[in-house]
Amino acid sequence: MALRMTKLLRILLLLFIVSGSAHAFEPFSVEDIRVEGLQRISAGTVFNYLPVKIGQTMDTAASVEAITALFKTGFFDDVFMERDGGVLVIFVKERAAISSIKLEGNQDLATDELLEGLRQIGLAEGRVFDRSLLEKVEQELQRQYFSRGKYAVRINTTITPLERNRVGILIDISEGRVARIKQINIIGNHTFSDEELLDEFSLTTPSFFSTFTRSDQYSKQALSADLEVLRTWYLDRGYLNFTVNSTQVSITPDKKDIYITVNLTEGEQYKIKVATLSGELVVPAEEIFPLISINPGDVFSRKRVTEAVDRISSLLGDQGYAFANVNTVPELDEENNEVSLGFFVDPGKRVYVRRINMSGNTSTRDEVLRREMRQMEGGWYSAGKVERSRTRLNRLGFFEAVNVETPSVPGTADQLDVNYSVTETSSGSISAGVGFSQSSGFLFNASVQQNNFLGSGKRVSFTFDNSAVNSVYSFAYVNPYWTVDGVSRGFGAYFRETDASEANLTDYSTDTRGLDVNFGIPINEFDTIRFSAGYKGLDLISNSFSPQEVTDFEDTHGNSFGDLVLTGSWRHDSRNKILFPDSGGLQSIALETTLPGSGLEYYKLDYQQQRFLPLTRNLTLGLKGRLAYGDGYGEYERLPFFENFFAGGMRSIRGFDDNTLGPRDSNNNPIGGSFLTVFNVEVLFPVPFLEASAGTRMSAFLDIGNVYEDFNAFDAGDFRYSVGLAGLWSSPLGPIAVSFGFPLNAQEGDEEQKFQFSVGRFF
Repeated sequence: MALRMTKLLRILLLLFIVSGSAHAFEPFSVEDIRVEGLQRISAGTVFNYLPVKIGQTMDTAASVEAITALFKTGFFDDVFMERDGGVLVIFVKERAAISSIKLEGNQDLATDELLEGLRQIGLAEGRVFDRSLLEKVEQELQRQYFSRGKYAVRINTTITPLERNRVGILIDISEGRVARIKQINIIGNHTFSDEELLDEFSLTTPSFFSTFTRSDQYSKQALSADLEVLRTWYLDRGYLNFTVNSTQVSITPDKKDIYITVNLTEGEQYKIKVATLSGELVVPAEEIFPLISINPGDVFSRKRVTEAVDRISSLLGDQGYAFANVNTVPELDEENNEVSLGFFVDPGKRVYVRRINMSGNTSTRDEVLRREMRQMEGGWYSAGKVERSRTRLNRLGFFEAVNVETPSVPGTADQLDVNYSVTETSSGSISAGVGFSQSSGFLFNASVQQNNFLGSGKRVSFTFDNSAVNSVYSFAYVNPYWTVDGVSRGFGAYFRETDASEANLTDYSTDTRGLDVNFGIPINEFDTIRFSAGYKGLDLISNSFSPQEVTDFEDTHGNSFGDLVLTGSWRHDSRNKILFPDSGGLQSIALETTLPGSGLEYYKLDYQQQRFLPLTRNLTLGLKGRLAYGDGYGEYERLPFFENFFAGGMRSIRGFDDNTLGPRDSNNNPIGGSFLTVFNVEVLFPVPFLEASAGTRMSAFLDIGNVYEDFNAFDAGDFRYSVGLAGLWSSPLGPIAVSFGFPLNAQEGDEEQKFQFSVGRFF
């Protein structure tokens, strides 16, 4: 209101000045122009804006135009004109310049951010001072604090005149305390209790957790979202006539407590009378009806109806009907509280793909992207194939983001293009670093790795890792498309020195060297069979502290071995992402065996299963299991002890020290076993109070399992259990993993380690 009055007074003042100026002189020819009252602004600036030139006839219209033009510059508080003979004299009063802006008392809003916001609207040091802008600033600051629940905020502005027509601005903010939601009342609910309904609200009354989540701070947007959740709650339970009649939000006089009242009408619960299908059924009805899965007598649920519509639309989309519409037409029988639900199908025209276009791949060759396509050019459009193609591009690991659009081809009704746009990420690295692991000690690593060598999609790497447990030198090369059908071929060579005692195991060391060639054969979209053949040489090194088991093995079999090793595996991978998946699963079984006549004769079977089930938008249930078994053959009655499986630590059963569970040697040191069982149940979620990041994740876990001397020694009563919290950050320096595990049934002799972490690369 004050701002409007100020503008009105300025308009009246301008009319008055113009009127006075019009009568101050008769029309005359301007011989010269003089400006009086300038302090900071140069006369040249005034002449640039002044629409009057020497030699021009000055009259009433010209004076109105001149004064209006000078006022519009915003430089002046007052402008008027006089005639001095043939000279036009312009008197101005400059607006003050802002010498300084200071903010005091602001805690929630950062000073730098506030000053930047003021600068963007024209209120900054060196600018012309405009009081109307300051009034806008006060209103915006008040709005910002209101959005943070601080309704008692007071903003006092002090303007201090300074020499040379300048002013200093002091904005003193008294933020006050945050107003909390004291009570939320729901009126009109008879079927469901207040507690049931309020559990669905994001807004809450004060509690221990609200200190961190701020859910007890009122927000109009949050309340609107909660009311929509409430409406969905009732519609999913058959209350089709549910309405929110009104909401009242009141604040106490001291502006510290807020009361919310929601008035609603539940209505009656409706059940399904019949579900029908109509429209143009381009797909047989017997294929569509199972997708509806809504039967007479069921309680109406909007969620189930929406899911049915989505399933039918997906089916039609996979058949080429990209623009299909499926509408639901409910008919209410209010007397019997029943609803007849009709699904009307409008498939539209069947469309095919004209072109598939790629963009954003500045380093990656176009063929690397196109060979991942499951949707073909010239074929009928399939929504499932387009999405699967996007998933495959994501799984390459070359791109930070993959987006897809399907615009219609102009001038046609049955064609569209599929446009994939990618944002490339660094797929190669040259790195050196230092890390630390509780089980492996300090780690020193250097690596040259290119997962997308020269944009070809091939992987090349050379790695050196050094720790108290391992020293590893390795080279690897993989061509994922050795053939056009997606058969991969790779080569590898490595040398590894291992000190088992540093990994909490029995006292011995090994030097291992090897090379191999491997192939991967895709069976279908999700299944792959892999084979590898290679040579492995191993030297067993005992010492004076080595137990009887090690020396007996050396006496019987020697300490130097050369083996031909074959490995075969089957892998079913339906995860939506390689890093931090939240749906799908991974199942694999692998057999590793040495050929008869090798220095070592043994085989190892390893079965692993992972499932990821989305619970909510931010919560994922992860289920993992591993069963592994090994044995010797020929001259070997059992699996060589240095090929044993181990349990305990961050990769199996957290809360117990690495590799310490299971059988022990004659020196009472862990020696592992030939049969391993491990199961993990995790609830995965983003790191609280941080912005969502693709590179971080936390989990609450339950770990179960143990390792046994052999299969016959298995006893579920020997299972160890632990619970706790874990976090993983895929940092630029390498993986950083942390866990707090609490053993539930540790036995005498078990080595506990509740806090475990690993920083840096580890082999």
